[in-house]
Amino acid sequence: MEKLYADIIINISHEALDKVFAYKVPFSMIKDIRVGQQVVVPFGRSNKEQTGYVVNLSRTVDYDESKVKEILRIETDHVGVESNMIELAAWIRENYGSTMIQALKTVLPVQEKVARKARKYIELCIEKVHGPAMLDEYFSKHYVAKARLLAALLDHGKISWEMASKDLKISKSTVDSMEREGILHVVTEYYYRNPGEFSIAKAEAHVLNEQQQELIDEFREDFLREDHKTYLLHGITGSGKTEVYLAAIEEVIKQGKQAIVLIPEIALTYQTVTRFTKRFGERVSILNSRLSKGERYDQWLRAQRGDVDVIIGPRSALFVPFSNLGLIVIDEEHEGSYKSEQTPKYHAREVAIKKAQMEGASVILGSATPSVESYKHALDGTYRLWELTKRAKEAVLPQVYIEDLREELKAGNRSMFSRRLKELIKDRLNKGEQIMLFLNRRGYAGFVSCRSCGHVMECPHCDISMTYHRDGRLRCHYCGYEQPMLKVCPECGSPYIGTFGLGTQKVEAALYKEFPQAKVLRMDMDTTKRKNSHEQILSAFSDGEADILVGTQMIVKGHDFANVTLVGVLAADLSLHANDYRAGERTFQLLTQAAGRAGRGDKPGEVVIQTYSPEHYSIQTAAKQDYHAFYKEEISYRSLMRYPPEWQMLVVFASGEDKAWLDKVMDAMTNVVKHMDLMVIGPSEAGFGKINDQYRKVIYIKNKDYETLVKAKNRLEQWIDLNKIRKNLLVNFDFNPMNSY
Repeated sequence: MEKLYADIIINISHEALDKVFAYKVPFSMIKDIRVGQQVVVPFGRSNKEQTGYVVNLSRTVDYDESKVKEILRIETDHVGVESNMIELAAWIRENYGSTMIQALKTVLPVQEKVARKARKYIELCIEKVHGPAMLDEYFSKHYVAKARLLAALLDHGKISWEMASKDLKISKSTVDSMEREGILHVVTEYYYRNPGEFSIAKAEAHVLNEQQQELIDEFREDFLREDHKTYLLHGITGSGKTEVYLAAIEEVIKQGKQAIVLIPEIALTYQTVTRFTKRFGERVSILNSRLSKGERYDQWLRAQRGDVDVIIGPRSALFVPFSNLGLIVIDEEHEGSYKSEQTPKYHAREVAIKKAQMEGASVILGSATPSVESYKHALDGTYRLWELTKRAKEAVLPQVYIEDLREELKAGNRSMFSRRLKELIKDRLNKGEQIMLFLNRRGYAGFVSCRSCGHVMECPHCDISMTYHRDGRLRCHYCGYEQPMLKVCPECGSPYIGTFGLGTQKVEAALYKEFPQAKVLRMDMDTTKRKNSHEQILSAFSDGEADILVGTQMIVKGHDFANVTLVGVLAADLSLHANDYRAGERTFQLLTQAAGRAGRGDKPGEVVIQTYSPEHYSIQTAAKQDYHAFYKEEISYRSLMRYPPEWQMLVVFASGEDKAWLDKVMDAMTNVVKHMDLMVIGPSEAGFGKINDQYRKVIYIKNKDYETLVKAKNRLEQWIDLNKIRKNLLVNFDFNPMNSY
C-alpha cells in the first residue's frame, strides 16, 4: 500500500494558520482519513498529545521521512465547526485555485483577539441588619473610607466600581481589605460591544399575501422533512422578498437553528438590520468591514457561543462560526460583490450552497433581477424556482420613460438633464415629493462613443466595447485586438466622438445651478468614507431633510422610501458599453433596481432613463420590468459568443517585473492546456498592461464543462509548482470572472 502523509494545523487561530506540520498516516487510517478531520498527534520534543486538523493529504513529504511522526488517532466523536470549515476550505482551494493556506484564511477569518469589555460592581455580602454595628466600628477606628463605602452599599446593595472610585473616592486597597473581611465582593460582568444602534421594539410578524404564504408553506414542509433545497426567489421590485426571508428564518429558528443573511452593500445594512431586529430582537447581529476590531471580535464570539440566531453582513459573513446552521439567505444574489476579487476568487453563492450541503441547511437566493447563471439553474431544475409577480400592498409599478440623448442634442439641450426629467423634477419639488438621481457608473472602463448617433466602438471579434488607453489606442480586453483612437465616427462622420464620463459631483453642482431651491444629498465613495456615514445619509433622506438624493449604484439597491416618486437614470450607457460580456446584464439589473425605487408608497412613481442606445434590449426590457424577455435575449447572446453560463470560462492572470520572462511563461502555460480539447484565447495583454512596474497578461480558456476547466487549472498548478514559477511571478486563476482583466 502506498504511503500517505497529512499536513496538520495544531493551532487554529488565524495568525498561526501558516504553521503546518507533516505527519505520517498509519496504514490502518488511510481509508478513513480526510481533509478537515480532527486528529490527535504527538507534538514537540516531549511528544505531548495535541489535537490538530488535517488540511492536506499527499503521497510525498518534503522532510526526512525517518523524522516524520505518525498520527495517533482520528477523533470520530467530535465534528466541530472548525472541521467543516477546513473541509470547505479544501473545496474552495480545489474549485477556485489557491494555496490551502489562502483558502483557510478565507474561511477562518478569525479576528485579532481583543480584550473583552467588562463592567465591575461591588456587592454587599453581609446581612443589612449587621450593617449599623459595622459602621460604628469603622467610625470608632477612624476608617472613614470604609465607612463611606459601607454606607453606600447599605443604601443600594450594589454599586458600580466607577461610582465607588470617582464619586466616593474609594481606593482599590480599601475595596480589597473589605473583601478579605467578607463585607463585600467584587463582581465582573462581561458585555458585548454594540455594533450599531438597532435597539428597536419588537414588532409582530407581517401578514403574508397569498403568493408569499404558498412559498413559506412549501419551505416549511421541505425543511421539516430535511429536504434542504436551494430556492431562487425571483420577485419584481417591491414584491415583498424580505418578508419571505423573515418568515423562512422564523421557521428555522423555531427548530433551534441559525441563519446567515448576506447583503451586497454596507449601505443596505441599516434598513435590513432594522427590519430584522423588529422581528427577532437582540438575537440579530451584523458583521462588516466598518466595525472596529473589538466589535467584530464580539460578534464572532456571540455567534460561536450561540448568543445570536441571525447574522447579517456582506460576503465574509458567510463564514461565521454557527454550530447549528439552518438557512443561508443571499439577498440581491445577482450582485458582483459576492465574487471575491482576492485569491481564492470564490463566488459566495456557490460556496454558500456547498456549505449548506455540508451542514444540512437550505439556501434562498433572492433578486428582482436574478443572475443569468442562477436563472438558468432554476429553469433546469438545479434550483427550485419561486416567483412573486405582484407588488406588496397592491402598489403599482412606475411609469418609465426612455429619453434619447441624441434627440436632446439635436434639440439644442446640452444639459445633463433631459427636458422631460427637468419638468418632472420641478413638479416633484413643487409637490414636496422626493427624487433619486442615479448615475450608472458601474463598470465604466473608458469606452468611446459618438454623441451624435450613439455608435460605440466595439471589437470586431468579441462583440464587446473596446477600451481607450492613454497611449491613444483602443483595445479589447478579451482577445487583444487593438486599433488607433478615431477622430470621426465611422457610422455618421460626426466629430463629436470621445470617451464617456460623468461624476456625481458634477451632477450635484448642476442641480444647484438648475434648481437652487432644492436640498440635495450626495451618496458616493467620497461621502461615505466615515463610519456610519451610509446610515446618516439614508436616515436624513428618509426623514425628509433633502429633496433629491444623488448617487451611484449604492442608492438603488433595496432601499424603500415611500415619498420617492421620481427616479432619474442619468447615464444608462456607462455600464451598457463597459468592456465586459456581462455589460448588458448589469445594465438591465441596475436600471430595473433603480426603477424599482419609485412609487413604493401610496403615490404613483415615474422613472426617466437617459441613454444614447434606447433600442438596446437591456434598456427596453428594464423599462418594462420584463426579466423573462431580457433573459431570452441575453442567453442567446451568451450561447452565440460562448460566454458563461452556456460555456464556462477560466482566466489565467499573471504579472511580474520581467516582461520577457512573463511572455515566456504565459506561452508555455498556453501550450500545457492546448492539447486538452479546450478553447484557448491568448495570451494577451491585460486591460492595463503595466501597473507599478508589473507587466500583466491573461489567458482565456473556455469549455462547456466546469470540471474540465478545474482539471486544466490543476494541471497548470502542477506545472507552476514543478517549475517554481511563483518565485518571480504572481499567477491567479479566476473562474467565470465578474470583471474584465
